[in-house]
Amino acid sequence: MTTTPIESVDRALAAIARYDRPDLEARLRQARARLADDHVRLLVVGEFKQGKSMLVNGLLGAPVCPVFDDIATAVPTVVRYAEQPVVTLVREEARIEVPIDQLPSYASEAGNPGNRERLDHIEVGIPRPILSEGLMLVDTPGVGGLSSAHGAATMSALPTADAVLLVSDASQEYTAPELEFLRNAVAVCPNVACVITKTDLYPEWRFVAKRNQEHVADAGIKASFFMVSSTLRWHALQTGDQEVNKESGYPPLVTYLRKHVLGEAESLSQRSTRHDVHAVLDQIIASLRAEQAAQEDPASAAALIADLQRAEERAAGLKERSARWQQTLSDGVADLNADVDYDLRDRMREIVREAEDALQAGDPTKIWDQFSSWVQDAASAAVSANSVWATQRARWLARRVAEHFDSEREQMLPSLRTGTADPMRSVRELTVKEEEKFGVGGRLLSGLRGGYSGLLMFGLLSSVIGLSLLNPISIGAGLLLGGKTIGDERKRIVQRRQNDAKTALRKYIDDVTFHAGKESRDMLRGMQRDLRDHFTTLAEQLKRSLQESIQAAQKSVKASSADRSARLSELVAEIAALEKVREAA
Repeated sequence: MTTTPIESVDRALAAIARYDRPDLEARLRQARARLADDHVRLLVVGEFKQGKSMLVNGLLGAPVCPVFDDIATAVPTVVRYAEQPVVTLVREEARIEVPIDQLPSYASEAGNPGNRERLDHIEVGIPRPILSEGLMLVDTPGVGGLSSAHGAATMSALPTADAVLLVSDASQEYTAPELEFLRNAVAVCPNVACVITKTDLYPEWRFVAKRNQEHVADAGIKASFFMVSSTLRWHALQTGDQEVNKESGYPPLVTYLRKHVLGEAESLSQRSTRHDVHAVLDQIIASLRAEQAAQEDPASAAALIADLQRAEERAAGLKERSARWQQTLSDGVADLNADVDYDLRDRMREIVREAEDALQAGDPTKIWDQFSSWVQDAASAAVSANSVWATQRARWLARRVAEHFDSEREQMLPSLRTGTADPMRSVRELTVKEEEKFGVGGRLLSGLRGGYSGLLMFGLLSSVIGLSLLNPISIGAGLLLGGKTIGDERKRIVQRRQNDAKTALRKYIDDVTFHAGKESRDMLRGMQRDLRDHFTTLAEQLKRSLQESIQAAQKSVKASSADRSARLSELVAEIAALEKVREAA
C-alpha cells in the first residue's frame, strides 16, 4: 500500500521517538508543516483588458474576480481554498474581512481607483476541488504594458511563483514587452504557459495563435500554448453542455494545471520530503550500526571510535566561520552584491545617456509626456531584468554552497523564495518644475529690447556721415538685432528647460537606483541568513549523531558478553524496523 508523504513523515517521527533526538524530530515536523501548508502559486499576468479575470473565473467556475467591459482590476486578487466563501483585505500586517459582495468595491478601478485604499492584495477563499489540491491563483492588475512602471510589481513576484500563465487575447500578435516578459519568466519560474483568450470574438484567432507560437519559438522560449473562450466556458458551466465546454478550450488547460503544475510541485515536494526522512533515519541507523559493529567485535572498537571521532571533528568544522561553505556563502554574497549593483548602475547609465541625447535634440516641453513615459518604462524594464538576473545568480550560489554538504544539492536546499517587493512603488514620479513661458508678450519685449539697441547703435554711427538717427540702415539693423535677440532668448529658455529636464531625469534615475539596490541587497541578505541557518542546523544534527555513535561504541567495549548478546538482538530489530520505515518512504 502506497503511503502519502505526510504518513511517511508521521511514521518516521514515531520510529525515532525512542532515541531522544529533538533536533531530528524538529526537522521532520518542519517537513510535515511544509507539506500541510504547501500551496502551488499560479500567477496570471498580462496586458490591460486581456481577459485575465474571466480566465480565473472560468478555471474555478465561480465569479471570484470582478469583470467589467471598461473597468480594470486594481489590486492583485489571491484565490485559495476555503470551506466557506470569504474575502480578506490585506494591508501591510492588517487583515480585514469584508462581505463577499463588497469585493468589486476594492478589487476594481471603479471602486478603488489607483488603489487608493493602499491594499497589498485581496484574498478570496472559496470551496473548489482544484483549490483543495493546493492550487492558489493570483489575478494581477492589468499593467498597461508589461514593461511599464506598474509592471515591475509583476516582475518582482515572478521568483515566488510556481507557475505563470501569460494571458493575451486573439486580437493581435505578441508585443515586444510580452516576449521580453516571457524570457524573464522562463528564467526564474519552472512552469510557464501562454493562454490566448477571446477566441469567440476574433475569427482569425488561429492565425494569431500560430504567429505567436512562431514568435516564441524564434525567441528560443519553450512554453505550452492554450486557446480558450471564457464566454463559451461560462455558458458550458451554466448549462452543463460538455460539447460547448470542449469547444471552449478549457479542458486541456485544466489538465495541464493538474498534471504539470500541481503534479510536478507534488513530485518535488515528495522528493524533498523523502530526502528529509532518509537523512534523519540514516543518521539514527548509522549510530546503531556503529554500536552494532562495536558489539560484534570489541577488539576493533578502538579503530571504529577513532574513525568516528575524525568524522565528528569534520562535522564540528562545518559549524565554524572558517568552514569552506561559510566562506563560499560569504564571498559569494559579497561578489553578487557588487555584480548586481554594477549591473543595475550600468543599465541606468545607459538610460541616462539615451535620455539626455533625446533631450538635447529639442524643447523638452514638446515631448515631455512621451519622454517621461519612456524613461519610466525603460527604468522599470531595467530593474526587472536586474532582479531576474540577481535571482538566477542567487540560486546558483545556493547550489554551490550545498555542494559542500551533499551531492544531492537540490534536495539539501531550503525553500528559497527570492522575490522582492516592488521597488518602483517607492520611487517618486518623474516631474519637472513649471517651465518659463515665452509667449507673444515675451517675444515682443525681447524683440523691442534688441531692436532698440540696434537702432540706437547704428543710428549714432550713421549720423557721422550725415544721416538722421532713423534711416534705412539703422532700422534694418534694429530689425535684425531684434530678431536675433528673440532667437537667443528662445535658445536660452530651451537650454534652461533641457538642463531642468536633465536634472529631473538624474534625480529620478538616482531614486530608482537607490530603491532597487536596497531591495536586491535585502533579498541577498535574507538568502544568506536562510542558507546559513539551514546548513548550520544540518551540521549540528550530523555532529550530534556522530557523538552518540562514539558514546555507544565506547559503552559497548565495557559491556559483558551476555549484555553484548542481548544488545545485538535489540540492535538488529531496531535497524530492521528503521530500514522498513525508510523503504516505505
